[in-house]
Amino acid sequence: QLQASGGGLVQAGGSLRLSCRTSGFILKDYAIGWFRQAPGKEREGVACISHTDGSIYYSGSVRGRFTISSDIAKNTVYLQMDNLKPEDTAVYYCAADSSWIATNMGYPGYEMGHWGKGTQVTVSS
Repeated sequence: QLQASGGGLVQAGGSLRLSCRTSGFILKDYAIGWFRQAPGKEREGVACISHTDGSIYYSGSVRGRFTISSDIAKNTVYLQMDNLKPEDTAVYYCAADSSWIATNMGYPGYEMGHWGKGTQVTVSS
């Protein structure tokens, strides 16, 4: 199971840290991805961390502003979001897959197998 939390309302330029708490599987055997979906838009992969090979991927829209990290002991993956912009407003989801490496997120057609419920992030201008 995956449970995302930490969303909220923040002004542009502010920060939020999302958490993805995992259970029922061994986190170090999986890649965890953060995705977002804004109303009327397609789902977008924003960051991914692969615990099997240590790779990390960021989409161009968040690179330099968002940081993905994990705490294996706490079975939790974090997404630190800094310098937030109104266009970052979306529902954010975390997902897991044991066959992924982080760069899979950059290619269409790859889907993660396990998903949690989302958490709303709203950035006001």
